[in-house]
Amino acid sequence: MNIIDQVAEAIISRGDLAHLALFVWASGASTLLAMTLRDLFAANRRFDEFVRELSLFNRRHKGDSP
Repeated sequence: MNIIDQVAEAIISRGDLAHLALFVWASGASTLLAMTLRDLFAANRRFDEFVRELSLFNRRHKGDSP
């Protein structure tokens, strides 16, 4: 029996199903928040790299007229 089964069995045996449901909901919400923040930070990093490359391109081609 793994630790999750033992915890679930202990909570169920006491009749605290509401607490178990709240814990599962809070864990899921926290996991989704962590995943969202990780993706947001990655997108921010990619955008920053794009702006740096665009700035470098503009500096290299400054003064070129068609």
